[in-house]
Amino acid sequence: MATPPPTANRVLAEQALSRAAGAPLLGGNRVDLLIDAQQHFDAWLAAIRAARHRVLLENYIVRDDEVGRAFRDALVERARSGVQVAVIVDWLGCLGQSRSALWKPLREAGGKVCVFNPPQLGQALGWMSRDHRKQLVVDGTLGFLSGVCISAKWLGDAARKVPPWRDTGLALRGPAVLELEAAFADSWIAAGGSHPIYAPVPEHIEAGSVSLRVIATQPATAGMYRLDQLIAAMARRTLWLTDAYFVGVAPYVQALSAAARDGVDVRLLVPGASDIPLVAGMSRAGYRPLLKAGIRVFEWNGSMLHAKTAVADGQWARVGSSNLNLASWLNNREIDVAIEDAGFASQLARQYEKDLENATEIVLAPRRYRRGERVRSSEARPPQPKHVGGSSGRAAAGALRIANTMGAALTDRRVLGDTETGAMMGVTLLLTVLAIAAVLWPAVVAWPLAVIAAWFAINTGIRAWRLRRRRAQRLREMRESDE
Repeated sequence: MATPPPTANRVLAEQALSRAAGAPLLGGNRVDLLIDAQQHFDAWLAAIRAARHRVLLENYIVRDDEVGRAFRDALVERARSGVQVAVIVDWLGCLGQSRSALWKPLREAGGKVCVFNPPQLGQALGWMSRDHRKQLVVDGTLGFLSGVCISAKWLGDAARKVPPWRDTGLALRGPAVLELEAAFADSWIAAGGSHPIYAPVPEHIEAGSVSLRVIATQPATAGMYRLDQLIAAMARRTLWLTDAYFVGVAPYVQALSAAARDGVDVRLLVPGASDIPLVAGMSRAGYRPLLKAGIRVFEWNGSMLHAKTAVADGQWARVGSSNLNLASWLNNREIDVAIEDAGFASQLARQYEKDLENATEIVLAPRRYRRGERVRSSEARPPQPKHVGGSSGRAAAGALRIANTMGAALTDRRVLGDTETGAMMGVTLLLTVLAIAAVLWPAVVAWPLAVIAAWFAINTGIRAWRLRRRRAQRLREMRESDE
């Protein structure tokens, strides 16, 4: 039976998605879902050990622990067998996690390792741009991308009863793999790789029936941000999001709120306990506008939720390394796959529903009526009993906290606290400490400011000198060409 021609609306939607993402729709792919680190590490190591031509590994963190050394040893073995091995790690991601000594055996075996964007003179803020991608490509036929870093931390600690981190990734076959290779080659050049990555194209690259887009973003390109905004605008029934470090910016929050008010079932699953508490606090400070718009917010009950996924209308899904925050959208190198396939979207939606079984929903306090006027109890101070103070007041507050905790345990729901006040009090305390330090110990404040000013002065001067030298060189070349 012939496939019916696409409708005008479908053509328009595909054009909008392609332009927003900066990536074409590629058919003929096979996509397999990987859940949590153990599945990832097993599949990644098996693929590396089976490599015959080349292994391209790009990851934000490779830690010098039993997992990191297992990957290093597998890469060393392949390099000694004549397989081309190239690795990119991020300088900031690996800071305190591993050193160059980890890669010495690989370099001695003929493999190549690049460290992305270490601090450089002449680029005062250049270090802020990071390579946050997590991908592996083997022989141009098998590719992986994920939120998983190469570290035993993702496996948890059974001895201490710490469960594995919750994370999501993909195994890919088909034309998309060549896009992953191209993304790696671009990062390789950006990281200062001096040898080109030669990648002969496989003869037969179609491997399935899944259509998808490989979105390899770079600083200031914002392809993933535009796509996330567009999906929020196009979703008609459901939009379910999982994110490790959600910090909602106003335009995106407004897009999600507009979808929820229009009847879309918008859900956001975030960590309950984060490895970066500051980001978790910023995330919680933004819950209230989401909840007021009708967006359902859930917090994961496990050790850490590190997945970055989205699924909309049972037709569209996204998996990759991008978080829903400005660092991922505008500042980092990220890699994601946007999949347009009902079968895979349904699979990811089922996993989302399974994840919610281990999550607590955050809700606004119920409305109450007072003298004919409806008042949000979450926005009003709870009624205080008269002539009660001291230990009685503290006991009442403790009882309220216990009641909220028990209610969350019994109903999988927790009433949203006053998150904005906590954040504001934290800022107030920090500024107060800084002011006191400036008055009592001026040098404590002056020396860091002097170091920062000197750093910017040195880098700005070097940059100006380099630009002037390039300009002089161009003028010399122009004079020589005239002669």
